[in-house]
Amino acid sequence: MNQNEQKLEHFKGQHRLPKFAIPHRYDLTLKPNLHVCTFSGSVIVNLSILESTRFLLLNSIDLVIHESSFTDSNNHKVVPSEVAVDKDVEMLVLVFNKPLSVGDGVLEINFNGVLNEHMKGFYKGTYVDGGVRKNMATTTFEPSDARRCFPCWDEPALKATFKITVGDVPLELTAISNMPVYEETITGDFKTVCFEESPIMSTYLVAVVVGLFDYIEETSPGGIRVRSYCPVGKSENGKLALSIAVKSLELYTKYFSMPYTLPKLDMVGVPDFPAGAMENYGLIVFRETELLHDDLHSAAANTQRLLIVVTHEVGHQWFGNLVTMEWWTHLWLNEGFATWVSYFATDTLFPEWRIWTKFLEETAEGLQLDALEQSHPVEVEVHNASSVIEVFDAISYQKGSSLIRMLKEYLGDDVFQKSMSSYMKKYAYKNAKTEDLWSVLSEESGVEVNKLMDIWTKQTGHPVISVKLEDCTLQFEQTRFMSLGLQGEGQWIIPITLSVGSYDNCKKFLLETKVGKLDISDLYHSYFSSSQPQDKKNQEIAEKPWVKVNVGHTGFYRVKYDGVLTARLMKAIQDKCLSPDDKFGILDDAYALCEAGEGSILSLLSLMDLYREDLDYVVLSRLINVLIL
Repeated sequence: MNQNEQKLEHFKGQHRLPKFAIPHRYDLTLKPNLHVCTFSGSVIVNLSILESTRFLLLNSIDLVIHESSFTDSNNHKVVPSEVAVDKDVEMLVLVFNKPLSVGDGVLEINFNGVLNEHMKGFYKGTYVDGGVRKNMATTTFEPSDARRCFPCWDEPALKATFKITVGDVPLELTAISNMPVYEETITGDFKTVCFEESPIMSTYLVAVVVGLFDYIEETSPGGIRVRSYCPVGKSENGKLALSIAVKSLELYTKYFSMPYTLPKLDMVGVPDFPAGAMENYGLIVFRETELLHDDLHSAAANTQRLLIVVTHEVGHQWFGNLVTMEWWTHLWLNEGFATWVSYFATDTLFPEWRIWTKFLEETAEGLQLDALEQSHPVEVEVHNASSVIEVFDAISYQKGSSLIRMLKEYLGDDVFQKSMSSYMKKYAYKNAKTEDLWSVLSEESGVEVNKLMDIWTKQTGHPVISVKLEDCTLQFEQTRFMSLGLQGEGQWIIPITLSVGSYDNCKKFLLETKVGKLDISDLYHSYFSSSQPQDKKNQEIAEKPWVKVNVGHTGFYRVKYDGVLTARLMKAIQDKCLSPDDKFGILDDAYALCEAGEGSILSLLSLMDLYREDLDYVVLSRLINVLIL
């Protein structure tokens, strides 16, 4: 059945937009009324009709649609005979008496809506000025709330350019959007602010903020104007975020071999915001408390948090904005990578913080949720945009970023960075799926990354590896790890890293089967050749070197050692031979195994006793959490 034979009822219940029309450019005008908390608007969309059709379908909800029309390439203007909104699927349907011909055209729609109080779409916020609470307006569109602000093709793959105008702005307020201001006109007590046209981007990245702000400004080495918009009188508190944003732009430009593509990057702190921050292209919106920093009074933990949030959102300007997931099934590509790269950037800028040790808490959170029976894969099949919010969880963020770290450690820093540069170059201004990333990594590394990683992203859960030592051979067996002693099925291709007696004595390999063996006689030989014990006690230790699997706790799996290996690791902890990362990992695994009925409480208590004099923050933090839980 072609589109001309279809009736309006045929589109009922469809959650995805049909592909017979695609947008290229939006000319959007918004006029907020901050006194009565409403807004009016108009949108002019340049689009292409790919199949002759009597219907145009786009997303819209909570808007009142007024005039609408379509003008074809011959300048022939037609008005829809029927305008319908399917609230269940948040879709606007324009019905025309005669089919629209294949080719380019312009769709115009006038509309109005309410500045809602739910922090969705275009919403009302408040700020205090001189002791008086006043209204402001902010947008937040991810994942699918641009449709609450203006009718649009509100899917990430339907990218377009945006020319935005904000009218009826009180003179004392500031209007900010994705692009720089190119014109401002004043009429009485109000002004109209016109912004430059944006590069191609997804609708969920469009942003507008109207409020009262001070700002401070720097220019990056690459010539990008960076501003931090803060509440009036608090611009000094935006200095740290501004400094980090400037440094992050330069760092990511080098790492991805791809410059930041907009002429400016603004950060604005607003009092009312549903998340810590949102990475809108060129205009990152923060919850006010996440942007502001007091050099005298902010705790060290808050300072670290600010750096992670800022570098996360700036990282999104590449991973998410420049290269965008094709559909919400691949959300983890956005959030997993932005989480990983925020720690990479923070570690590069402040190596003395040893932030990767703190990242272990992210891994632990991901492992904990992923061990539940109700867990889900990293890639979740999302059928409609309204359910996307359900997968913004520790699986997408913490497990996703931990898988990236595990893969990077296996492939090596240079190969991984080169792959990321190639990926950015290939998919800039486009959309990508998980498989596209694996393909680039495979080409650059020579490793079948898709075969290795598909299981990790498409299969629920993670493995526990039981390790036994017989002479000079390690025996491995993998099963799915589940909390509360539940039995699960699953098999993974696992990048194994291990050290014997010293961190200079390492090996990595892939465990591709349920059961495997590894001869470590070469590691034993290397260890014994380099060890020169000076007394009898050290001679005894040298004859029984410790074996640590999952070095640095960089792999997303649990490890269960046999009695011999456990005793040697406990001796290594006692003799302070292990890194804080590995001490954390051993404790975290032991507690999880005990909780699942796979280890004894006595063994756990004996292990915890060895940490009695430990002074490392991340180890003590995990120890305290174990005691509390």
